[in-house]
Amino acid sequence: MKPHQQGRPARRFTCLAFAIATSLGASAAYAQTDRERALEERVAQLEAVVQQLLEQQQSIRSETAAVRTEQSAQAARLDAIPAAAALPAGTAAIQASTLTPAANPGTRLTYGGFIKLDAMATNTSDGELAEGAGGARALYLPGAIPVGGTDEGADLDMHAQFSRFWLSADTTLDSGDKLRGYLEFDLFGSALGNEAATNTYGVTIRHAYATWNKWLAGQTWSNFQDVAALPDSVDFIGPTDGTTFVRQAQLRYTTGNWSFSAENPETLVTPHGGGARISSEDNSLPDFTVRYTRKGDWGHFGIAGLFRQLRYENPATSIEDSITGYGVSASGRFVLGPRDDIRYMLTAGRGISRYIGLAITNDAVLDAGGELDAIDTLAGFVAWRHAFNAKFRTNLFYARSQYDNDTANTGLGITKQVHSFHANAIWTPLPKLDLGLELMYGVRELENGADGDLTRLHFHAKYSF
Repeated sequence: MKPHQQGRPARRFTCLAFAIATSLGASAAYAQTDRERALEERVAQLEAVVQQLLEQQQSIRSETAAVRTEQSAQAARLDAIPAAAALPAGTAAIQASTLTPAANPGTRLTYGGFIKLDAMATNTSDGELAEGAGGARALYLPGAIPVGGTDEGADLDMHAQFSRFWLSADTTLDSGDKLRGYLEFDLFGSALGNEAATNTYGVTIRHAYATWNKWLAGQTWSNFQDVAALPDSVDFIGPTDGTTFVRQAQLRYTTGNWSFSAENPETLVTPHGGGARISSEDNSLPDFTVRYTRKGDWGHFGIAGLFRQLRYENPATSIEDSITGYGVSASGRFVLGPRDDIRYMLTAGRGISRYIGLAITNDAVLDAGGELDAIDTLAGFVAWRHAFNAKFRTNLFYARSQYDNDTANTGLGITKQVHSFHANAIWTPLPKLDLGLELMYGVRELENGADGDLTRLHFHAKYSF
């Protein structure tokens, strides 16, 4: 309805009422009859109807104005959505505003992860694996293979602790600067329930870091580790015996093929004569790393160096000492053809055992005088991957590490070497769904010559999203 037309009904009713009232007023000059009184009552009713219509018209105008105001505000909110958040053709929006209102304009939020079931039948020759969350019953820990015990029957364990989820917020500013925040968690925390009923485990942090162009600050894989060289395994790590494997807080700078980092330090110490591990937090310097990586159609090759301080203080025994640890690691992946590749790693060093195989043994030992003596380490693995087709692949790999202990200081009950063989087959019947079966055999040997072995058949079902 046009604005000049909106008042016509009201004016018509008003004129009508006025005319009737004037006519009746003239008649009243002569005499009041019953009919005239009835007409007056009808005029009053008409006036009431006119007033009601006027009120309704005003209410309609107010509601129309409110709707137009809300439509304008909605359009403004839609205009404020960054172009980077535009939806693909054919999809519908589920909300009108950004998921990250406090973030920089243009920030893209992504989410992903996987759900994973692990089922393991394990047999050990010299004792039973210790139970408990995060232990050798959940994944392969070569340093925990029992030695010197009695033969045990097979144990079956099932869990979903390695299920994982992550969040990422990525922004490219108008200046061209690139910012990223990344958080990743799994369920490999301490048990909050029990296997009798709830099987509840805590959420644990894996990665938490921010990047600004070439800089990284936060917790992620050590720069000394080459994650891309790890084989495709059913076990959580696979070649644990011979690989570097550390996630920790760090400050890293990457330029071209080079990367440099200063990382969180921690010294693992064996008491003189052997005994329980000492985790020293007395370091005053970070662990320093440098890495060079070369990539191509043929695969990739990387070489990394590690330089660190080993330090231990114990005021109760007046022990205070600090020495230097160092190491080098070469690793990579070599493509043999469209269906085959070789993956490998070789690491050697002095005082770097914390970085090998989830700390199979310690970085240093205390001698009779209370001084630190670094332990030499040699570790490595080699793996062959073959894909029969897009849905079925197999992996064979061997891993090993050995430690040069001064038994006069460490005693004979310390790990001398560990090694393992693995063979698996992984089938992907549907996109993002993997069903895997892996057979592994691992051996741990002590300095006194005693050894123990572990045989495990491991199945997993993994759905990534």
